[in-house]
Amino acid sequence: MLVEINEENIDNRLIDDVVAQLKKGELIIYPTDTVYAMGCDLNNKKALEKLAKFKSVKLKQSQFSIICKDFSQISEYVKQISQPTFKLMKQHLPGPYTFILNASNDVTKLFDAKRKEIGIKVPNNKIVLSIVEKLGNPLVTTSLNNNDDELMEYFTDPYEIYQRFDDKIPTIIDGGTGQLKASTILDCTNDHPVVIREGAGEI
Repeated sequence: MLVEINEENIDNRLIDDVVAQLKKGELIIYPTDTVYAMGCDLNNKKALEKLAKFKSVKLKQSQFSIICKDFSQISEYVKQISQPTFKLMKQHLPGPYTFILNASNDVTKLFDAKRKEIGIKVPNNKIVLSIVEKLGNPLVTTSLNNNDDELMEYFTDPYEIYQRFDDKIPTIIDGGTGQLKASTILDCTNDHPVVIREGAGEI
């Protein structure tokens, strides 16, 4: 199902429908401030396993990130953030960045693994942030493609995405044309940030 949502005039009934699907354990495809992405409800174990299977990885070996609505929510899933890292995040979020931070024990339980880090995103996109707010907890997120170096043009066109994934993903959101660049990834697990990938976010 292709669901059209206008970022500048969001129909909350459509957001409610999407969240209902997430709570049922379904996967969705949605826009961000960079490329379109795929995700599920962080608190739904069956959905996490389904997403891992779709990406052909074991859940405990997955490298999924999570989308949070704000800093208050981020603090629930990571260990204490240093002041310099907090300032850096404040300057760049919401925005096209993934910050790798030291994960809390709750994250370990959710992913069946001794994960020490978790990627955190707060995209500058009202649609996905509205979904996360209504859901009440983060959205697990991953790219549509299996290799970030092989982003193809069709990943920017929601109708093309629908044509390719309609038989696999029950809810696909058309939020307008996406970008071809993924987010910039910064590893902030130590004292000094390290650029893992240069993407849409300026360094």
